[in-house]
Amino acid sequence: MTTRTRHDALELETMLLTRYLLPNRRFASERTRYLERSAYTLLSRVAAQGPMSIGELSDALGLDVSTLNRQTAAMTKTGDLARIPDPEGGMARKFQATATGKQHLEADRHANAEGLSTVVADWPPEDVDTFVALLRRFNTDLENLDGRPWPRE
Repeated sequence: MTTRTRHDALELETMLLTRYLLPNRRFASERTRYLERSAYTLLSRVAAQGPMSIGELSDALGLDVSTLNRQTAAMTKTGDLARIPDPEGGMARKFQATATGKQHLEADRHANAEGLSTVVADWPPEDVDTFVALLRRFNTDLENLDGRPWPRE
């Protein structure tokens, strides 16, 4: 395979991957409520990093402050996020995941993992491990190029 064809194949496969993931719920058990994709990502970041201000979220996610104001307002209204004083005493208020938000995030993560396990059910465990390692490497390289590393637990 030539470099051009290899990169074309990579583009096609990443496009298809993003088409099917989140919601990956079509492969998982039915539930009545799921977090929207933006809420899932935002809540995942706050859960991984701890309380964050709008500015920190903007830097971390590469989104406009106005977009984040709308998203955090909606998530505060649903009870997934809470606005709190800066735990370090700063002036900016921060957002933290509520117990409800953590429960919703964990339920969605479980549903997504369940769906993914259905997709790879016939794969040898070593292939799943290799795929995870390569996907982590790919994402880490993207994050490094973008300058926005994602905290991994």
